[in-house]
Amino acid sequence: MDKLALTLGTWFGCGYWPWGPGTAGSAGGLLVAWVLVRYAGWPAWWLLILTAIATPVGIWAAGRTAEIVHKKDPGLVVVDEVLGQWIALAALPVWTWQGALAAFVLFRLFDMTKPWPVRNLESLPGGTGIVADDLGAGIYAGIALRVVLFAAGWFNLR
Repeated sequence: MDKLALTLGTWFGCGYWPWGPGTAGSAGGLLVAWVLVRYAGWPAWWLLILTAIATPVGIWAAGRTAEIVHKKDPGLVVVDEVLGQWIALAALPVWTWQGALAAFVLFRLFDMTKPWPVRNLESLPGGTGIVADDLGAGIYAGIALRVVLFAAGWFNLR
């Protein structure tokens, strides 16, 4: 089970990327979402369902990986970035590479800055604290994406 936890916790090795493992994890999440939406025909909002299903597994994998490496929130755990990135991408009304890039950048911005109250979620115990702040950052990024797109007149929210 430890191998499974490490595989999922590092998102199939993305967390071992030496220059920004969180960004590599977000890119890994974007790649999976791209395949599901562009090639499997999923509506983008189905990423929210996938996130809801995967979050308990992600919490377990993040918590177990942290125990294995003896750190509270190790940088190599990136399953949390994947889940948060999926939330941000689910906000896209139309799937384009430009929209996906905007969702990626906004998620990374909110994940790195952790505005209130997202930073407070890190204090939750174990894997829950590791994952919860990224879910919050994903929500912020999704809202910001919708606001930016609406303000720019790129789509009608009706």
